[in-house]
Amino acid sequence: MNYHHKPLSISILVLSLLLVSCSQPAPQTMKNSKSEKINVYQVFTRLFGNKNTTNRPWGTIEENGVGKFSDFDSTALAEIKKMGITHMWYTGVPHHDVIRDYTAYGITNDDPDVVKGRAGSPYAVKDYYNVNPDLADDPSRRLEEFEELIARTHANGLKVIIDIVPNHVARNYQSVTNPDQVESFGESDDTSVVYARDNNFYYIPGEDFQVPDFLNGYLPLGGEPNPLSDNKFKESPAKWTGNGSRLAKPGFYDWYETVKINYGVRPDGSKDFEVLPPEYAGKSIQEHAAFWADKSVPDSWIKFRDIALYWIGKGVDGFRYDMAEMVPVEFWSYMNSAIKTQNPDAFLLAEVYNPDLYRDYIFLGKMDYLYDKVALYDTLKNIMQGRGSTDNLVAIQESVADIEHHMLHFLENHDEQRIASVDFAGKAEKGKPAMVVSACISTSPTMLYFGQEVGEPGDGNPGFGSATRTTIFDYWGVPNHQRWMNNGAFDGGQLTEEETNLRDFYVDLLNIVRDHSAFSGKYKEIHRHNREHTPYYNDRVFSFVRWNDNEKLIVVTNFDAENTFGFSVSLDWDLINEWNLQPGVYELVNLLDDQQAYPMKVDEQGASVRVDLKPLESVILKMP
Repeated sequence: MNYHHKPLSISILVLSLLLVSCSQPAPQTMKNSKSEKINVYQVFTRLFGNKNTTNRPWGTIEENGVGKFSDFDSTALAEIKKMGITHMWYTGVPHHDVIRDYTAYGITNDDPDVVKGRAGSPYAVKDYYNVNPDLADDPSRRLEEFEELIARTHANGLKVIIDIVPNHVARNYQSVTNPDQVESFGESDDTSVVYARDNNFYYIPGEDFQVPDFLNGYLPLGGEPNPLSDNKFKESPAKWTGNGSRLAKPGFYDWYETVKINYGVRPDGSKDFEVLPPEYAGKSIQEHAAFWADKSVPDSWIKFRDIALYWIGKGVDGFRYDMAEMVPVEFWSYMNSAIKTQNPDAFLLAEVYNPDLYRDYIFLGKMDYLYDKVALYDTLKNIMQGRGSTDNLVAIQESVADIEHHMLHFLENHDEQRIASVDFAGKAEKGKPAMVVSACISTSPTMLYFGQEVGEPGDGNPGFGSATRTTIFDYWGVPNHQRWMNNGAFDGGQLTEEETNLRDFYVDLLNIVRDHSAFSGKYKEIHRHNREHTPYYNDRVFSFVRWNDNEKLIVVTNFDAENTFGFSVSLDWDLINEWNLQPGVYELVNLLDDQQAYPMKVDEQGASVRVDLKPLESVILKMP
């Protein structure tokens, strides 16, 4: 979900993370397997298979094209699997608002005054029991076509993740495909009061909703006439807006296309449900499920639990939860324990940006994984932009040492700027050292956003979407990705040499972290030791080791885009003893380039290996 937050200085952020880590009790670690690294491939589903290259701002489907479920054929999925990917996150699948006439299929038209873009925001869900009709070859079979994609994805050895957005729904939520006896959100609400525990929404009695004043020259659909584009939307009484605005006329920068869900949190912030005791941080999924079994919970909890179980029943393997920290942690205990009871292996990923809440949402809320944005991603971005020091990475990783497995790593996603965009790094290759660190430093999952591996820059102003981020609101083509797609051959036939080389790097790296069990083992940074003891080693490089009983790896990376750095990386004595290294010369092999050997000398002075890193180069050195 696009949102804005105040920047924190790295030093203040790291201090706060360390204080949180030290002040928390040691809860029972969730029993997620660390034996195999998970690699998630996020695709924006409507853009992935689109072959149209017109890219007219505010263009229609007919002008700009749209991708379909069927574009993810077995060839495409097999090629993605070859990248070392384990999980497909199909973004934008649930039926959200879209400006296109589907009334022939029993779907009401959506109002451009409360829809962002022409293709609509995937986070303004209109019907949780069906899928976006744009994505189907035959909209009357849209659900069946998605079920076929689930089966096809599984047949290619991949798991399926979709979004659930519990904090808010589309302003005009209207499920037309609910299972029998399932009410839509708000259907039985008492709209005469601001709040009631079992209301699904919050209301502003006596006031009607008003469309916000559009700013900066914005006009719905770029000013194109539409019967519903009249600066009006009927909602009486008005509801609170998705980001929490309590105004009948929200602002342009509010999430005005959505309404906030009521989870039994009173307007004063107090909780109208049983609070989960702190000791449940150390309890199992089964104990969480048992806790809620005899409790009365707000109606919205039940509705979202049933939605999640509906999709689990259709073969979906997990969910990415939008803005999870805006929903009380007790709900997540209730929801996730129900999901894990039905599918113990379900993959549960949450968007949480407040480090003070990380451990609550992992251990009390029973999340598998959280975004590692505010610390790791933001720091890596600064380093890539030449404004940050690799010294900061040491304390950041230490601050999440107890939860490192749960902190999903990424360099791009649908909310963030493309690495190759002019406002980020301006060159896709600058992401290579950061990707090595991101993928190799932890046992946590690594996520790749489609097009990242071929240097997609996110150029153009598609409509509501803006340049540097690939649009999530508009019909659009993604040029670099389309060259890899090669009109459906999915063979990279139109890629430039530079794009091919970049993709080969990503394929090699993601397979290395999957194939080498040390990346599911122990971690230790050797950066501080080398900063103190190694001549010419500096804060544009970073080094650490990964190992288990079967193998030992040394990772060294150069973030500098201009300079080659040569030095002898050394290991401290604690590590030499831990690895039981005996005097002699060991021939190390670089997994990223198995043509070159690196001799490491071990003697009474210690252990060291000479590396000469070209600009943006990394080595992953394997002990014999």
